[in-house]
Amino acid sequence: MSCSIHELRHVPLFALLDEDELAVLASQVELREFEANQRIYKAGEMSTRAYVTISGAVRVTLLDEDGQEVTFAEPHHGDVFGFASMLDSSEHQTTAYATEPTTCLEVDRNDLSVLLEKKPMAGLDMLTVLAREIHTAQAIVRKRSAKSANDILDEEETFGERIADRVAKFGGSWTFIIIFAVTLIIYTLINIVLKGRAWDPYPFILLNLFLSMLAAIQAPVIMMSQNRQDTKDRVRSELDFDVNRRAESEIQDIGKRLSFLVDKVGDLDERLRGPEEPRRKEEPQG
Repeated sequence: MSCSIHELRHVPLFALLDEDELAVLASQVELREFEANQRIYKAGEMSTRAYVTISGAVRVTLLDEDGQEVTFAEPHHGDVFGFASMLDSSEHQTTAYATEPTTCLEVDRNDLSVLLEKKPMAGLDMLTVLAREIHTAQAIVRKRSAKSANDILDEEETFGERIADRVAKFGGSWTFIIIFAVTLIIYTLINIVLKGRAWDPYPFILLNLFLSMLAAIQAPVIMMSQNRQDTKDRVRSELDFDVNRRAESEIQDIGKRLSFLVDKVGDLDERLRGPEEPRRKEEPQG
């Protein structure tokens, strides 16, 4: 099924192409219809085509280290999938299938080659779009790397958890130690001076009771605060892993696209220059 220029306008990768460039591309690419639960491509197949979601819904999955299928992406209208493998002419690392009746735009390497041969500036336009994607990816990485685990947990902490943090912070400070030591000294001195009239004479049984009660309450409160700190550390490590994984994936994908477009522009430049004149053979001297 042929594709119209209007449908190509909604694809971000082709957003900067003019009417003539879109017309050339529209004459090359095709529209494919997929039924619900129909597989578009599977992991391990040699990639010759990429797809753009026009309508419907697509789910892209991959297998993790444990062999479990996980969702890698859910391309929406105008999103490209399977593009990196197509540019690299390598095996698909993911599996894609339609979750409902879906229409996709099918693009292969030859379609882009024809476009670049007829409209060389189209390569520069697509490179501009990819450059914008790089900037967007960098902004996302900066935003994610600046995201604090403390901020995430503070948004979800309860009133009791805030009290536990404050108690643990105060209980582990020199202020608490000094106040507590001064209070104990004053308490014991008063009871020693009063002697027979003391309400808690030596060996200060009432004081021991208060200290035991304080320790019984303070210990679980401090443990609650330590558990929150462990949670913060875990969230922080998960954020760091997520940032690294996404950054690596984005950089690899964009690098493959840039390499492909640079190669095509180089091939086109060689064709425009034309073949070099063959060197004349030197005639032997008689």
